[in-house]
Amino acid sequence: MGEYCILSASYGLVSLVALVQLGRIQLRVPEYGWTIQKVFHLMNFLENGLRALLFGLYKTVFLIKPKALEMLLMDLPGLLFFSTYALLVLFWAEIYHQVCIWILLRLSRSPVAVEVARIFFSVISFCSALGFLIYAPEFFVFFILLFMLIFCSFSLWPSTNRRYEMYSYSQFSSAILAICVGWVTGICCTCFLIRCIVLAGSAFDKDADVDVIGRPILNLAYYMSAEIVPSALVLFILRKPPPRYVSDQYQPIRILAYSLLVISPVCSSF
Repeated sequence: MGEYCILSASYGLVSLVALVQLGRIQLRVPEYGWTIQKVFHLMNFLENGLRALLFGLYKTVFLIKPKALEMLLMDLPGLLFFSTYALLVLFWAEIYHQVCIWILLRLSRSPVAVEVARIFFSVISFCSALGFLIYAPEFFVFFILLFMLIFCSFSLWPSTNRRYEMYSYSQFSSAILAICVGWVTGICCTCFLIRCIVLAGSAFDKDADVDVIGRPILNLAYYMSAEIVPSALVLFILRKPPPRYVSDQYQPIRILAYSLLVISPVCSSF
């Protein structure tokens, strides 16, 4: 059926894009090893590649006996998809945690306070899995606080033009960050909501079951809206690789203004 060929080709294309993104990031910053950003793109590649293979062999997959094995094969990519975007929330949690540490170090030099903050925000990071809608606003607010701290530090620089330039940069970065976080949050929440509604409906109505060979249109609509389009949009938003490594002699400026671009694919989107 042509619909399954379209699904297979679409998943294959998204998988290829994720692999290219992974290669670009590795070439740009090889010294950082396997970061969460790289693992995110790797899992996108594996999940979409597996879906492409399954839909490419749909006649064999949908007729596998026993039924439990078929369900295992069809559910495995979905679990990978969930794990991939849960990893994105974890990525945001780590950035949120790091920003809090920076703010604390700005306000207090006590080692005990730093350790308490690390323990506390580790718990916060664990709880961040509750969802994008809960977490994204806090994430954005703390970035705004960080940019305010950057602006406060401009008084240390003698050049008025330089202060104005960096102030404009921080304002632009805040706007870009808000747009990127909002888009990623909305896309992820929408795709998981679609998945929730469809799976809940199929549990009570067998006619709404998507993993059936005789319903190609339903499968095409479901997987396009719940996985392919969201994955493609998120990869597009996070398409820009992090900046190259900066020498240690520029470390003070990099920590204040540019370190977020190294650890955050969301910030580096502009």
